[in-house]
Amino acid sequence: MNLPDFIWLWKIAAWSMGLSLTAYLLLGMSGVWMFYSRIFRQQRPDWLRPFHYLIGGLMVALVLLLLAIGIIGTLGHYGSLGHSPHLPIGLAVVALVLLSAGSATQISPRRPWVRYLHVGTNIVLLVGFLLVTLTGWSVVQKYLP
Repeated sequence: MNLPDFIWLWKIAAWSMGLSLTAYLLLGMSGVWMFYSRIFRQQRPDWLRPFHYLIGGLMVALVLLLLAIGIIGTLGHYGSLGHSPHLPIGLAVVALVLLSAGSATQISPRRPWVRYLHVGTNIVLLVGFLLVTLTGWSVVQKYLP
């Protein structure tokens, strides 16, 4: 297929990546706020936890959208997958996002280790987002004239 047929797809991908990174930043800020509230035994706003969950759900949706766009766009352009390190790094980011979201739903006083899994996953996710952004930029350069 011809690239101009897919230009709208790349625009959606660019917006989705930017919004995913923004969501990650908002999740980091709200997560740190919840951490400090718990450590210093301060009352946190009632809206903070639902906000954290909402932004987390949006990030999961955006990352899955990016996965779909990447697969559709690459198959449409090349006819096969696996032309760069962007695929395995992208799949790792998707797995990390899903692990983070899944662990978030399991955090409880009875399972304190899940909070560490959630936070640790999100720290590793920072590296994943950096790598997927760098490799994604090289992929975008292949599509541009």
